[in-house]
Amino acid sequence: MTAINQKAHRVEDELLSKLEQRLGRIHARQRLGIETDHEAQIFGQGLNFFHIENWYSVHSLIRTILKLSGLYWRGRRNAERITVKYNSIECTNVPALFDGFTILHISDTHVDMSQRAMRRLIELVSGLSYDLCVLTGDYRGKTFGAFDAALEGMARVTANLKQPILGVLGNHDTIRMLPGLEAMGIRMLQNECATIARGDQEIFVAGIDDAHYFRVDNIEKVGSEIADGAFSILLSHTPEIYRQAAHAGFDVLLSGHTHGGQICLPGSIPITLDSVLPRRLGAGAWRYHDMTGYTSVGAGSSVVAVRFNCPPEITLHRLCRPAERFNMADP
Repeated sequence: MTAINQKAHRVEDELLSKLEQRLGRIHARQRLGIETDHEAQIFGQGLNFFHIENWYSVHSLIRTILKLSGLYWRGRRNAERITVKYNSIECTNVPALFDGFTILHISDTHVDMSQRAMRRLIELVSGLSYDLCVLTGDYRGKTFGAFDAALEGMARVTANLKQPILGVLGNHDTIRMLPGLEAMGIRMLQNECATIARGDQEIFVAGIDDAHYFRVDNIEKVGSEIADGAFSILLSHTPEIYRQAAHAGFDVLLSGHTHGGQICLPGSIPITLDSVLPRRLGAGAWRYHDMTGYTSVGAGSSVVAVRFNCPPEITLHRLCRPAERFNMADP
């Protein structure tokens, strides 16, 4: 074995040891094993059959077609114009001391796809006021291969975010990124639950590992950690687990993944959401049974860094009891 191979094996062993200490032996080995078997697979695996995000050669073709049509640079500019959206989450289960509690929700940054978009993101978050920041996955542009650029980009973003920061991984993210993300101060929830306290009251924020492609989520585990009757929020990269989340008793589901379609027809009508779910759950606020949901269209772009009729976003969610309404024009 060459010295280079020996070093690579040593690095991999050290990473596996860190992941096993952090996640437990079974979860760490399961996630790494599934990645090794399936991370570059184009057909099959995951909740839907076809995965264009894994077909790298087609990405260049799409980019070339857009350039020849004269639409590429317009789409690039659209993808750089991130907006701030405001959403009220009204629920009788919100504890009194959490009336007005504000959550900054950032999803699908794909930070290594567009430096201009990420500079815009940093400008926006630097001027916002919020109590908690949540990140719902897909920090990397590609779905396999090197991830150093993604970690460097996320480090620049998180340096401008206020604590506490909670996050989950998406289908573009390798578990190998976990130590680097946590070193930035992000508490990554890998089928785990966190509590946020105000005075003698608290809310629960749970997070699951990727449920779309790697399918290593465990809602049953995180749900069992929540006290009966407590207000609870579930972070999931994909909203596709909306049924399981609602029937597990979560009050709120915050997610991303769909990009709202990213390339949409006029009227923000998505061509595809790359998801198995009703279209009404593909972007923005929605409700399923007693659970409130919000699907972010994302701050970044996937496959090709363009957007049409679907501007990128970050979202400020305000928790409120029924007596209080969120002024949507309130900055």
